[in-house]
Amino acid sequence: MMEDLHKMTSKKFEIAKRIQGTEKNVWVDISKLAVQQKSVNLGQGFPDFMAPEHVVQCLKDAVCSDTPGVHQYTRSFGHPRLVSALAQLYEPIFGRQIDPMTEILISIGGYGSLFSIIQGLVNPGDEVIIIEPFFDCYMPMVKAACGVPVFVPLRPTAAGQVTSSADWKLDESELSSKFNSKTKLIILNTPNNPLGKVFKKEELQVISDLCKKHDVVCIADEVYEWMTYDDNRHVRIATLPDMWERTVTIGSAGKTFSVTGWKLGWTIGPKHLVHCAQIMHQNCAYTCPTPMQEAVARGLEVEISRLGTPESYLTSLAKELQPKRDYLASVLAEVGMKPVVPQGGYFMMADYSNLVSDLPESDEAKDFRFVKWMTINKKLTVIPPTAFYSKEHEHMVDNYVRFCFIKKDSTLQQAAQILKHWND
Repeated sequence: MMEDLHKMTSKKFEIAKRIQGTEKNVWVDISKLAVQQKSVNLGQGFPDFMAPEHVVQCLKDAVCSDTPGVHQYTRSFGHPRLVSALAQLYEPIFGRQIDPMTEILISIGGYGSLFSIIQGLVNPGDEVIIIEPFFDCYMPMVKAACGVPVFVPLRPTAAGQVTSSADWKLDESELSSKFNSKTKLIILNTPNNPLGKVFKKEELQVISDLCKKHDVVCIADEVYEWMTYDDNRHVRIATLPDMWERTVTIGSAGKTFSVTGWKLGWTIGPKHLVHCAQIMHQNCAYTCPTPMQEAVARGLEVEISRLGTPESYLTSLAKELQPKRDYLASVLAEVGMKPVVPQGGYFMMADYSNLVSDLPESDEAKDFRFVKWMTINKKLTVIPPTAFYSKEHEHMVDNYVRFCFIKKDSTLQQAAQILKHWND
């Protein structure tokens, strides 16, 4: 018995080396604390209101239909009705025909799409350029593929009580210096989470030119594609000259229809790149839940028929969110924070340094300590944005936190009251 115990505790059973250092997860840690403290949660990015009625009805109809196949495995790479609907939706957007069977993959959320394409393309030692701030799964996914993450930050170019995500920009020389013969991929997130930056066409052209010069593939994470504000327009890098052949675009049903729990995402791109993701997917998840895929397909068909009308959820959601964004920005400025007003998405970063000076000492980054202190002492939870940065650059945002504003007005008002009575 003792011999067996010794064997089971040996180093042979440690976590695989390629994923060592990726154990901590901001969503697990902060969400758990928020539940324990029963705080007002403007942390993790999901709505606290109902999904659009017609989309929910689509799921009810799918589950209650008389078609036996809805309850069985569907095609590994995507339910035929769903990939056909996606092709119909995106063909005019990308300005080209899309083969639903070879140029689209359905995965378990945008997460699954990212995992499949990174695992499907990256070889040990390949370098992957990651623009900061980045969604936190990019780095561990690259490491899990034995790739080498290379970081380049968006840098703030303006100061003031209220600034814009447009003020955070890439340094072209710095970006160019990261490309070399080992570079396999660059991961671009626009609209960006957590910053809300919507990359302009001129900025995308710089990235495009470098990709073509160095023969690099671009992963365009565009899950917040429908949520842009003011006069900001979401430009897809795959539509730039000669970029379709070297770009895979990631989308999300959870973000598009405010149903994050449905966990369906898609990869769209040329056959030779999507095939790499398909092979990884078929040997990992194999397929996604059929009723969910059927429901999303039906929902997209409804949306296609509503395009250009006020009833289209693809455009009405942003109109619903913009007043929430503006309300939150005004409250944060009023209480002494310095909000970075996002051009897209449903997150807002803000400098909190005027609110508190003394925080508990620990080895954690300052923003983590602030978020935990605020959750416990003020019953308000947000996300520390150093989770979206490399160790090298996290100092750039340790005075910031990220707020989520895809919440009921009453939830935002609760948060506002906590902030307005901060010193009571």
